[in-house]
Amino acid sequence: MTTRFNNLLSIRPEILSAKIYNETSADEAFQNKTLRPIIKLQHDLFIAVFKNYVVKHKNIFYDLTLEEQLKYIGNAIQKDIKFRNSLKGMIIGQFTVEEYETYIKNSSALNKRMMTIVKERLIQSIQLFTAPEVLQEV
Repeated sequence: MTTRFNNLLSIRPEILSAKIYNETSADEAFQNKTLRPIIKLQHDLFIAVFKNYVVKHKNIFYDLTLEEQLKYIGNAIQKDIKFRNSLKGMIIGQFTVEEYETYIKNSSALNKRMMTIVKERLIQSIQLFTAPEVLQEV
């Protein structure tokens, strides 16, 4: 298990702005030390997964206004339980055993933090979600 532990930690990006102070709550410390680096590491995967989600839902996303697209992202994460669980699994699968043991003590609050961060990252990457070009016969 030591190898898995070291490998997981070694591939995580460092987030210099994610500071932990003495007065930082346990949930916020976990968010900054564990969740944010994992979510940053998985960012490209989240983009690909959301693009697939849009395709599976008949590309309706591409016909929406920007404001509606932002709501769509939020609704997908908050209301589509299968999609939400899939995203959580991509994050939890990157936990060390010790991190998982910390996570299960307060999973509800930490899940909320996870999904908020993922939602914000998808929203900040909205420009990556453009309709695929359709080839036309000439």
